[in-house]
Amino acid sequence: MDYKPRLLESSDVFRGRVFGVRTDLLEYEDGTTHRVDVVEHGASLAIAATPSPGKIVLVRQYRHPTGTSLWELPAGTSEPGESPADGARRELQEETGYAAGRLTPIGSFWMTPGFCSEVLHVFHAEELIEGAPAFDEDERIEIGVFTLEAAWRLVANGTADAKTMLGLWWLKGAGGEIGTVDSR
Repeated sequence: MDYKPRLLESSDVFRGRVFGVRTDLLEYEDGTTHRVDVVEHGASLAIAATPSPGKIVLVRQYRHPTGTSLWELPAGTSEPGESPADGARRELQEETGYAAGRLTPIGSFWMTPGFCSEVLHVFHAEELIEGAPAFDEDERIEIGVFTLEAAWRLVANGTADAKTMLGLWWLKGAGGEIGTVDSR
Protein backbone atom coordinates (compact mmCIF):
# COMPACT_ATOMS: atom_id res chain seq x y z
CA MET A 1 0.00 0.00 0.00
CA ASP A 2 1.76 3.13 -1.24
CA TYR A 3 -1.24 5.44 -1.18
CA LYS A 4 -0.65 8.75 0.59
CA PRO A 5 -3.76 10.58 1.86
CA ARG A 6 -4.27 14.18 0.78
CA LEU A 7 -3.53 16.83 3.42
CA LEU A 8 -6.53 19.15 3.64
CA GLU A 9 -5.38 21.29 6.56
CA SER A 10 -2.76 21.41 9.27
CA SER A 11 -2.74 23.43 12.47
CA ASP A 12 -0.16 23.88 15.21
CA VAL A 13 -1.45 22.88 18.62
CA PHE A 14 1.70 23.25 20.76
CA ARG A 15 5.31 24.42 20.37
CA GLY A 16 7.76 23.42 23.10
CA ARG A 17 11.52 23.33 23.57
CA VAL A 18 11.86 19.67 22.53
CA PHE A 19 8.85 18.97 20.32
CA GLY A 20 5.73 20.40 18.74
CA VAL A 21 2.27 18.99 18.16
CA ARG A 22 0.09 19.58 15.13
CA THR A 23 -3.28 18.26 14.01
CA ASP A 24 -3.69 17.33 10.33
CA LEU A 25 -6.94 16.70 8.48
CA LEU A 26 -6.39 13.96 5.89
CA GLU A 27 -8.63 12.83 3.05
CA TYR A 28 -8.32 9.18 2.03
CA GLU A 29 -8.94 7.76 -1.45
CA ASP A 30 -12.43 6.60 -0.45
CA GLY A 31 -13.32 10.23 0.33
CA THR A 32 -13.41 9.90 4.12
CA THR A 33 -11.53 12.39 6.27
CA HIS A 34 -9.71 11.80 9.54
CA ARG A 35 -7.86 14.02 11.99
CA VAL A 36 -4.36 12.85 12.92
CA ASP A 37 -2.31 14.27 15.79
CA VAL A 38 1.42 14.40 15.07
CA VAL A 39 4.27 14.96 17.52
CA GLU A 40 6.97 16.81 15.57
CA HIS A 41 10.45 15.91 16.74
CA GLY A 42 13.71 16.40 14.90
CA ALA A 43 16.27 13.71 14.25
CA SER A 44 17.80 12.12 17.30
CA LEU A 45 21.07 10.26 17.82
CA ALA A 46 22.22 7.36 19.97
CA ILE A 47 25.72 6.00 20.41
CA ALA A 48 26.72 2.44 21.33
CA ALA A 49 30.16 3.33 22.73
CA THR A 50 32.47 0.40 23.43
CA PRO A 51 35.66 1.34 25.33
CA SER A 52 36.93 -2.24 25.08
CA PRO A 53 35.61 -5.58 23.77
CA GLY A 54 32.58 -6.76 25.73
CA LYS A 55 32.04 -3.38 27.46
CA ILE A 56 29.57 -0.55 26.79
CA VAL A 57 29.21 2.99 28.11
CA LEU A 58 25.73 3.89 29.40
CA VAL A 59 24.37 7.01 31.03
CA ARG A 60 21.73 7.18 33.74
CA GLN A 61 19.23 10.01 33.86
CA TYR A 62 15.93 10.73 35.53
CA ARG A 63 13.16 10.50 32.91
CA HIS A 64 10.14 12.35 34.22
CA PRO A 65 7.50 10.65 32.00
CA THR A 66 8.56 7.28 33.48
CA GLY A 67 8.95 8.58 37.03
CA THR A 68 12.34 6.90 37.37
CA SER A 69 15.95 6.98 36.25
CA LEU A 70 16.98 4.81 33.30
CA TRP A 71 20.30 3.54 31.95
CA GLU A 72 20.59 4.44 28.26
CA LEU A 73 22.94 4.74 25.35
CA PRO A 74 24.31 8.29 25.25
CA ALA A 75 21.89 10.19 23.01
CA GLY A 76 20.57 13.55 21.95
CA THR A 77 19.49 15.57 18.94
CA SER A 78 21.30 17.18 16.04
CA GLU A 79 21.83 20.92 16.19
CA PRO A 80 20.60 22.95 13.19
CA GLY A 81 22.94 22.33 10.23
CA GLU A 82 24.79 19.53 12.03
CA SER A 83 25.12 16.10 10.42
CA PRO A 84 23.95 13.10 12.44
CA ALA A 85 27.56 11.84 12.72
CA ASP A 86 28.83 15.21 13.98
CA GLY A 87 25.92 15.37 16.42
CA ALA A 88 26.72 11.85 17.66
CA ARG A 89 30.36 12.80 18.26
CA ARG A 90 29.28 15.93 20.14
CA GLU A 91 26.63 14.17 22.25
CA LEU A 92 29.04 11.35 23.17
CA GLN A 93 31.61 13.87 24.39
CA GLU A 94 29.06 16.06 26.20
CA GLU A 95 27.35 13.18 28.02
CA THR A 96 30.31 10.87 28.73
CA GLY A 97 33.55 12.78 28.14
CA TYR A 98 34.62 10.19 25.59
CA ALA A 99 35.76 11.15 22.09
CA ALA A 100 35.28 8.53 19.38
CA GLY A 101 38.42 7.57 17.47
CA ARG A 102 36.13 5.71 15.08
CA LEU A 103 32.41 6.29 14.56
CA THR A 104 30.39 3.93 12.37
CA PRO A 105 26.73 4.39 11.43
CA ILE A 106 24.66 1.37 12.49
CA GLY A 107 21.34 2.41 11.03
CA SER A 108 18.27 4.59 11.43
CA PHE A 109 14.70 3.85 12.43
CA TRP A 110 11.39 5.54 13.18
CA MET A 111 10.78 5.73 16.92
CA THR A 112 6.96 5.72 17.10
CA PRO A 113 5.64 6.35 13.56
CA GLY A 114 1.99 6.09 14.54
CA PHE A 115 2.12 9.60 15.99
CA CYS A 116 5.70 10.95 15.96
CA SER A 117 8.05 12.16 13.19
CA GLU A 118 11.26 11.31 15.11
CA VAL A 119 13.97 9.30 13.33
CA LEU A 120 16.76 7.86 15.49
CA HIS A 121 20.24 7.52 13.95
CA VAL A 122 22.36 4.94 15.81
CA PHE A 123 26.17 4.85 15.73
CA HIS A 124 28.92 2.60 17.07
CA ALA A 125 31.81 4.49 18.71
CA GLU A 126 35.14 2.71 19.17
CA GLU A 127 38.74 3.64 19.97
CA LEU A 128 37.45 5.89 22.74
CA ILE A 129 39.60 8.63 24.23
CA GLU A 130 38.68 9.63 27.79
CA GLY A 131 37.94 13.24 28.66
CA ALA A 132 35.63 15.35 30.77
CA PRO A 133 31.89 15.50 30.06
CA ALA A 134 30.18 18.84 29.38
CA PHE A 135 26.60 18.35 30.55
CA ASP A 136 23.82 20.66 29.41
CA GLU A 137 22.43 22.87 32.17
CA ASP A 138 19.36 20.63 32.66
CA GLU A 139 21.27 17.32 32.62
CA ARG A 140 22.06 15.30 35.73
CA ILE A 141 23.91 12.29 34.35
CA GLU A 142 25.64 9.32 35.91
CA ILE A 143 28.13 7.56 33.61
CA GLY A 144 28.76 3.81 33.80
CA VAL A 145 30.79 1.23 31.93
CA PHE A 146 29.10 -2.18 31.90
CA THR A 147 29.82 -5.61 30.56
CA LEU A 148 27.35 -6.49 27.83
CA GLU A 149 25.84 -9.12 30.13
CA ALA A 150 25.27 -6.53 32.88
CA ALA A 151 23.73 -4.14 30.34
CA TRP A 152 21.33 -6.90 29.23
CA ARG A 153 20.31 -7.35 32.88
CA LEU A 154 19.39 -3.64 32.99
CA VAL A 155 17.13 -4.20 29.97
CA ALA A 156 15.62 -7.33 31.54
CA ASN A 157 14.79 -5.60 34.82
CA GLY A 158 13.21 -2.58 33.13
CA THR A 159 15.87 0.00 33.97
CA ALA A 160 17.05 0.58 30.38
CA ASP A 161 15.20 1.89 27.36
CA ALA A 162 14.44 0.54 23.86
CA LYS A 163 17.28 2.32 22.05
CA THR A 164 19.71 0.70 24.49
CA MET A 165 18.23 -2.72 23.80
CA LEU A 166 18.58 -2.07 20.06
CA GLY A 167 22.25 -1.11 20.46
CA LEU A 168 22.89 -4.23 22.51
CA TRP A 169 21.19 -6.43 19.88
CA TRP A 170 23.39 -4.90 17.21
CA LEU A 171 26.54 -5.54 19.26
CA LYS A 172 25.39 -9.11 19.96
CA GLY A 173 24.91 -9.69 16.22
CA ALA A 174 28.59 -8.97 15.55
CA GLY A 175 27.93 -5.61 13.98
CA GLY A 176 25.44 -6.47 11.28
CA GLU A 177 23.71 -3.40 9.85
CA ILE A 178 20.21 -2.56 11.03
CA GLY A 179 19.34 -0.49 7.95
CA THR A 180 18.43 3.10 7.31
CA VAL A 181 15.28 5.14 7.01
CA ASP A 182 14.69 7.87 4.45
CA SER A 183 13.77 10.74 6.77
CA ARG A 184 12.80 13.27 4.10
